[in-house]
Amino acid sequence: MKLYVGNLSYTTSEDDLRDAFSPFGEVASAKVITDRDTGRSKGFGFVEFNDDDAARKAMSSMNGAELGGRSLTVNEARPQTDRPRGAAGGGRERGGYRGGNRF
Repeated sequence: MKLYVGNLSYTTSEDDLRDAFSPFGEVASAKVITDRDTGRSKGFGFVEFNDDDAARKAMSSMNGAELGGRSLTVNEARPQTDRPRGAAGGGRERGGYRGGNRF
């Protein structure tokens, strides 16, 4: 089971995240999401457990718990939606917007 962990301090590392969740069971993966351009944390990440019971215990115990001076938001991660690369520009097709008057 994969957990979403929000409200992370921008200084929280993947090792910090793994260490915080490991008392509940074996952490399969811990990932802090970073900005592609700056490399800076976006303030959220994901922790994955192979054991669903361990994940549920971690979720109930860590939701609202403090890590790095911040109160965490922890819930089950939703499946990632498929979105085309470069779709961040307002959903327009590749090639950009060709504004102007069309008379």
